[in-house]
Amino acid sequence: MNFDVLAIGAHPDDADIGVGGTLVALANQGYSTAILDLSRGELASRGTVEERDVEAQKAGRRLGVLKRLNANLPDGNITNSPEQRDVLIPIIRELRPSIILSHKDYDRHPDHNSASALVHDANFYAGLSSIVTNEEPWRADQLIEYTPYQDDDTPPKMVFDVSETFEQKMEALSSYESQLHNKEYEGAETYVSSPEFWEFIRIRASYWGHRIGVKYGEPLYMKHTIKTSTLPGLESKS
Repeated sequence: MNFDVLAIGAHPDDADIGVGGTLVALANQGYSTAILDLSRGELASRGTVEERDVEAQKAGRRLGVLKRLNANLPDGNITNSPEQRDVLIPIIRELRPSIILSHKDYDRHPDHNSASALVHDANFYAGLSSIVTNEEPWRADQLIEYTPYQDDDTPPKMVFDVSETFEQKMEALSSYESQLHNKEYEGAETYVSSPEFWEFIRIRASYWGHRIGVKYGEPLYMKHTIKTSTLPGLESKS
């Protein structure tokens, strides 16, 4: 199956936090979506790998994705290496996405920063016929970047309107009972498990929504210029 959009995150919940509302909106529009988690989050201060696996699958269903996979790369040691690219290349070729959503570079989390370079290069090499796997060569046409929670001074190339899907995103995020704010879960206190971070997710979406004149938005980034033959707001007249 050729997927329209593949969202890739270094850890379970990264893609959900960064572009969960976008994924719901795209699924509602009839596009096929999938999520690839690069690691199983085994270094997390809270929750077991088994708990996180169950949580990720539950969240994926709530986001409307058709498939959620895990590359089983080492948490805390994601690198843009030939060995790890060799893991991603067959997955990209199997899913054949038109668009990949992945981490933006210069993130505070080392795995996020490494994942940005890893996905960029793996997508390029996946299109080379000289690299032989069981799958045919394939390269996503567009690689669009997101940040799970940190914004730097780089202006986004676009902000996706998630006003109609934000609450469904939050419902999906509530699946991460061991990771995000949950008074019933007994575990170490972390930044992402705090009530402040849970509220920050809404505040950040509200901020980016305000920037484009809607209730909620998710910022997206690109390293290249987008080709277009029309102007924003004229799509329905083309």
